Amino acid sequence: MENRPFKVLGVQQIAIGGPDKRRMQRLWVDMLGLTVMGSFQSASENVDEDICAMGRGAHKVEVDLMQPLDPDKKPAVHIPPLNHVGLWIDDLSKTVKWLAAHGVRFTPGGIRKGAAGYDVCFLHPKANDQFPIAGEGVLIELVQAPPEVIAALG
Repeated sequence: MENRPFKVLGVQQIAIGGPDKRRMQRLWVDMLGLTVMGSFQSASENVDEDICAMGRGAHKVEVDLMQPLDPDKKPAVHIPPLNHVGLWIDDLSKTVKWLAAHGVRFTPGGIRKGAAGYDVCFLHPKANDQFPIAGEGVLIELVQAPPEVIAALG
């Protein structure tokens, strides 16, 4: 494979979905001691989530606890329970262009501001004829790493 113009730096987040995020909080916050850093709601993404964190600085990993605003609508953020994995990327724009040119399928929406305030985009979990490379059942979020994460992990 030709030289990639980007680098995957590490895991930025894991997103866990369920019908009731309060039940997930009992494990992740009450029992395991993660800190709730904020919350996010989006009708277009059908999500009500709490953004929790473990670790600090560049080594912080988010654990997003997500429930659907409407369990009968798509996207169904609670199915499957491990909704997606987020990866820190050193140059999101170059990454998207390069991956798309090499047949990787993305979800609709392009690069946009994510729940934690970073630019993000998603690799589609299913390939198609036009884009034969995808997450093979796993939704993958690419997250633009801020300068301090690039410096620490790059």
